[in-house]
Amino acid sequence: MMRAHLLQIATAFMLLGSASVLVSPSARSGRLGTSGASAQSVTASTTAGVKVAELPRVVVLATGGTIASTYDEEIGALRAALTGDEIVSSVEGLSEIAQVSVEQIANVNSRDMTPDIWLLLAARANALLAEPGVAGIVVTHGTDTLEETAYFLDLTVMSEKPVVVVGAQRAPTMYDTDGTRNMLNAVRVVVSDEAVGMGTMVVMNGQINAAREVTKTNTLDVETFQTLDFGLLGVADIEAVRFYRAPMRRQTVPLPDDPELGNVVLISEYAGSDGRALELLLADGNLDGVVVAGLGLAHVSTPTLEALRRVRAAGIPVVVASRVSTGRIVPLYANNLDLLEMGAVQADNLSPWKARVLLMVAMTHTSNPDELRTYFNR
Repeated sequence: MMRAHLLQIATAFMLLGSASVLVSPSARSGRLGTSGASAQSVTASTTAGVKVAELPRVVVLATGGTIASTYDEEIGALRAALTGDEIVSSVEGLSEIAQVSVEQIANVNSRDMTPDIWLLLAARANALLAEPGVAGIVVTHGTDTLEETAYFLDLTVMSEKPVVVVGAQRAPTMYDTDGTRNMLNAVRVVVSDEAVGMGTMVVMNGQINAAREVTKTNTLDVETFQTLDFGLLGVADIEAVRFYRAPMRRQTVPLPDDPELGNVVLISEYAGSDGRALELLLADGNLDGVVVAGLGLAHVSTPTLEALRRVRAAGIPVVVASRVSTGRIVPLYANNLDLLEMGAVQADNLSPWKARVLLMVAMTHTSNPDELRTYFNR
């Protein structure tokens, strides 16, 4: 059985290596359920000597990104154009692993990902995962803001069933595209028993990373998503999906009915920062929260410190993170103590952009600094 299973996976990878052109959804409609009754039917087949009596159901929520991009000759660049159905239909061997259906949530480059789309994704994921027949969710996404969307879903999806966010660094029309292999591995992870309880994960380049910890480390390389401090959770290799550790610091925060995410801005510190951007935002009046990408141990300049005092005096939550890629924040310097005394919240080891996500979610329940600290200390 193990030899047959290995042959099945190896065959899927070899088929991926030979598939360089996208196939239309209609060309594969007999092999892969994409919606309605066909997606929920029981599949019975024999692959590489292994009889598959019933395959798990996986729902793909498509949002666009490089994994869905083609070269547009008019503009001379890539743009998100392919549907989720077209992405799924291009992946050889996928129908031997799961029954896959697709829902198109958006079709944007992830530079245009928004909190409103996050809310749509979370609501749909929670609804689908409440269905007994759904094993898990795969979200296709651009890589620019993928880690933020993944962390939002990690916080707001209540089910123990797995969610995987997947993208590509090479578009489908490129000779060395990584999207098809990433998609196959994403579904393999979702249907793995070991993935249950692991929350939302990012699966790319055969590596499984936790949503809270992962970050994009390179603008172009396919091995761009890494967990710099703690390493990956596991792998999806040619033999199997294997986990080697669990994400110990993950938490879930249920969203209220009809949630509204506040306008939380991210301000970065730098040599000579004068706090003027904060003053202008405060004067504008459309400011619900502030995250500062501070220097070193989340330090801020003296002008920024005074601007933050005025922000706090207006009752607006402030979270301080570090622009340094690794390490957590501890109150070692007087600057740290000044920030704590005014009611600023330290972000532990969260990146500034993930601290912003957590603050937005936590603020659907409270704006009290002491209560906000409990979310960041979990």
